[in-house]
Amino acid sequence: MRIPAIVCGVILLVAPILVASAQNYPNRPIRIVVPTGPGSSTFNIAHMIGERLSERLGQPVVVESRPGASQMIGADHVAKSTADGYTIMLTSASFTGSVTVRAKLPFDPVNDLTGITMVAQGPLVLVVHPSLPVKTVKELIALARARPGQINYGSAGTGSVVHLMAEVFAASAKINIVHVPYKVFAQAVTDTVGGHVEMLFSSMPSVWPQVKANRVRALAVTSAKRSALVPELPTVAEAGVPGYEAGQWWGTFAPGKTPKDIVAKLYDEIQKILVAEEVKSRFVAQGAEPVLGMTPDAFSATVKNEIAKWSKVVKERNIKPQ
Repeated sequence: MRIPAIVCGVILLVAPILVASAQNYPNRPIRIVVPTGPGSSTFNIAHMIGERLSERLGQPVVVESRPGASQMIGADHVAKSTADGYTIMLTSASFTGSVTVRAKLPFDPVNDLTGITMVAQGPLVLVVHPSLPVKTVKELIALARARPGQINYGSAGTGSVVHLMAEVFAASAKINIVHVPYKVFAQAVTDTVGGHVEMLFSSMPSVWPQVKANRVRALAVTSAKRSALVPELPTVAEAGVPGYEAGQWWGTFAPGKTPKDIVAKLYDEIQKILVAEEVKSRFVAQGAEPVLGMTPDAFSATVKNEIAKWSKVVKERNIKPQ
């Protein structure tokens, strides 16, 4: 079948423009949207990545906080942004839990966003206020069984990873603890330090300065093995809840229809940032470790699998939006 000459002409005119758009990227400022509040570990990591991305790409990279609705406000904004690589998102594992507790979302978390790469990961740490008379996970479980419904725990909102992991912990330990959700996780940390809530699962970057200052007491890490960052802390599994395992991660996303070559360019540049010794040391100082080599396809698959996993937990624990 012969293609009309006018169609050939259009193809020839459009094709170079499409190629040029990828080759010339970026030629204006890039925004990294963070769906959590300033001061969070996610916000701090976004700034760290953004500064170096700006140096490598030769364009300003602006970090913009859009918190609310357990990360859904910021995620919805990015999902509906122009798919040209100039608006991306850096968020945490809580994203995969938050999308599972809402019956309806204004965007499709699998198809309207595409993964660029996971940038860092680390264990969660279980901490309690020093006024709570416990120094081990077993003692915490015993106290919770003696005081059902009287021990409160904070979270970054319903469906956040710290909320869901606390629910898994409660189910595994057969205890009744009370969820207190916060719109901004930094406030959950502040209220734990102040004794307004007694316990908290937190990423290392968010809470470790308070542990060092003896404002909260760390009991265990949630990883399968002890963390090299804090080898003195036992895992929750070895401390009294066999089989328990969880972790935190941070990753980058672009709108779903972003050209693959632009996603690939962002992936390559971020990977080059992550291997820098200065970046590695800054992550470690915050209780996280860079993740190297997780491709866009692999990261997107990880996100899809986690959404399925948390959907099961939400159903089993009958968790509803608040």
